[in-house]
Parts: sequence; C-alpha cells; structure tokens
Amino acid sequence: MPANKSEKELAFVHDLLIATDWGERFAELIDKHVKLPQKGRAFYLNAGTGGHAMALQERGGDELKWLCADESFENLELARAKAGVTKTATEFQVISLDSLDLEDDLFDLALADGSLVAPERVPTLISELVRVARPGALVAFSLPTSSSFGEFFSIYWEALHNCSLIDNERDVETLITVLPTVSQVEELARLEGLQSVTSWTQIEEFDYDSSEAFMSSPLILDFLMQGWLNSISEEDTGRVIHEIARLIDEDRHDGEFSLTVKATLVMGRKVDLPLAG
Repeated sequence: MPANKSEKELAFVHDLLIATDWGERFAELIDKHVKLPQKGRAFYLNAGTGGHAMALQERGGDELKWLCADESFENLELARAKAGVTKTATEFQVISLDSLDLEDDLFDLALADGSLVAPERVPTLISELVRVARPGALVAFSLPTSSSFGEFFSIYWEALHNCSLIDNERDVETLITVLPTVSQVEELARLEGLQSVTSWTQIEEFDYDSSEAFMSSPLILDFLMQGWLNSISEEDTGRVIHEIARLIDEDRHDGEFSLTVKATLVMGRKVDLPLAG
C-alpha cells in the first residue's frame, strides 16, 4: 500500500469524500428510524467530522444537547470549525470507543457510527454505548454486517492463491467470518441490556469503472484496504495489489466492479430497572 496519510489528511478525506457517500448511506438509516427525544442529552460516538451529528442537533432543537465523540482529534477539530461557523452548540470530546471516559447512565439517546469500526471492536462499542445511556434511553448503532464486501474477498482470496501465499488464504476466511450476522449483533445488544431490539438492513452498492478507480478510491485506499491487507508482509503487498487489480479488470468484462455492503442499524431501549424495595 502507498505511504499512509497523516491524521490531518485523513480527517479532510473523511470530511470531503467518505462522510458524503459512505457515511450518508449509514446516516440515512438513523434518519429513517431513530426518533429523537424532545429534550435531554444525546451522545454520538464516532461522529467523524460532525456533519451528521450537527444535522441531528438542528433537527432535534435547542432542548436536546449533544456530545459528539471520536477517536480522532483531527476529525473533531474540523467538527469544531463547522460548529463555529454555524453557531451550533455541540460539545466535542476525543475518546476511545474501547473505554469511554464517561460516567454511567448519562444520555437520553446514545448513537454510534460503527461503519468503519473493526468488527472485533464491535462488542465493546455496544457495551460502552449501552453503559453511558440512561435506563429507558434509546440506543442505536450502525455497521456493516455479514455478506458485505463479498466481491472483493473472493478476488482477494484468488489473488493470494495466484501469488502462492497459501498461508495467508485463511486471513480472507477470517475477514469474512468476523463480520457479524444481524442476529448476532441483535443478540449482543440484548446481552448488554437492551430490550425491544429491532434492526433494519439495506443493501448498498459502490460502483467503480476499473481496477484503478477501485484501488485509488479514498474509501478503499485510505480506510478499508488498510485493514484488509494488514496481514500481508510489506515485500508481498505490491504483487498482491497488482494481482487484485488484474483480477478485478478480468472479472468486470469492461463493466463496473461493484462492492456490496449490508448496511445495518440495530436499535433498542436500555432496560429501565425498577427501584429497589
């Protein structure tokens, strides 16, 4: 893979190119199905550069106060700049989703964008999101689920085979199986204390005219591919990428190469425990 961009460069890429296409597909699920409380405190985890969170704040009105959190300081710097221009009264906090530096039972609504979260981190994301929600609060999070990216994984496996990297073929199986099914995510939500768990899934396609368009796409190059190819040694990466590109062009037969994603929203209410005694 080419040299990684700086965190500041990635923040600009996310704001201009990722949030406006990839991010909007997942945000649309929240807009369709999440009813905002009329007042109180709301939390948006993995808010990125803040565009969707601030749109929700505008929709929710002044009585609903938002805290936007992200692991990237640079993302939130852009979010703060936007809020300053629009005079949006949103709080921002750099935070690790693995251990939110927040007290229990704080928010009347807790949302998370898990669309670019590594699947192995999803259980912790759900657990922490539920923890900071108040009893009775709505909790919702979006993420890709099982069967996403199948077109790429098939080609990736073939590329590894053609490059005689047999030992790495199991990595593709891991990439496929680590993506949770919708029922698995729903069960995780219930185990963490959500009731009336509901989910919605919509199939999203990302179309590319050629292997070059696919491999140079910021979504692929700067975000998804970094995780997909992280088990390949540096000396083998170049020829694997070359073989992936060759197979994509061979596969598409002068047509588009499409990457299919199962965008899923899972939602429930935190159990409202009865008072003791």
